[in-house]
Amino acid sequence: MPEAPEVQTVLSTLETQIKNVSIEDVLIYYPKIIDNVEVETFKNQLIGQTFHSFNRLGKYLIFGLDDYDLVVHLRMEGKFYLYNMLCENKHIHIVFKLNSGTYMSYHDTRKFGRMYLYPKKEDIHAYPCFKNVGYDYMDERVNGMYFYTCVHSLKRNLKSCLLDQSIMAGVGNIYADEICFASGLDPRSRASKLSKKDCEKIVFQTKRILQGATRFGGTTIRSYTSSLGVTGRFQLYLNVHDQTQCKVCHHAIKKLTVSQRGTYLCPNCQKRK
Repeated sequence: MPEAPEVQTVLSTLETQIKNVSIEDVLIYYPKIIDNVEVETFKNQLIGQTFHSFNRLGKYLIFGLDDYDLVVHLRMEGKFYLYNMLCENKHIHIVFKLNSGTYMSYHDTRKFGRMYLYPKKEDIHAYPCFKNVGYDYMDERVNGMYFYTCVHSLKRNLKSCLLDQSIMAGVGNIYADEICFASGLDPRSRASKLSKKDCEKIVFQTKRILQGATRFGGTTIRSYTSSLGVTGRFQLYLNVHDQTQCKVCHHAIKKLTVSQRGTYLCPNCQKRK
């Protein structure tokens, strides 16, 4: 699943292509992608709207239009492509015909992605789709004390807390492994055992790693590539995830399951609390 750096890459790529471009028509082949309004309402309200702003909350893309915010969650396989003609493909489920002469096509092999359309509000957290989404990892309110307050009473492991989008939005499986490694903590560590200093380090490493990944266009592993064929390069800098040997101490990397997710760690560099 694309995480915050990959979503930001998709968003930034699209911004260079469709900013100030208007929607002339919307073709909907798989209505279930649209979550909160009727299909005809979705279509009619979007026609004539222009793309102005491009924002992100966690793993959600937020397209700011004239009167609405179009919110998209790519889930596992969602991708956007721009074509100069209307293309037929069984995995293309929604097409936005633009006044630039291009077609922005939403492609999703598994059909897990979702789109939401809301009348614009100043506080995007008021949108129902964000009911269980916390602050974005880059939000200035996210610091060590915030993370400590959220997790210190939980009887859960560290990795599950990092993956919990209601605590800190944007982190997924790959980066959770990297954050734990950079923090020197075993992902199986009990959240209640983490000190305030541990939490400061976790938040610092989260911001450092995800910002670094964003600069490299995200991480390309298996199916992820951004729109327009932009491919991330951060996988070249991964320290533990999908690795066999620790790049720091050269100890063998251990792979196990934590919170039902494949997890990589260095038993020598990471301390379990």
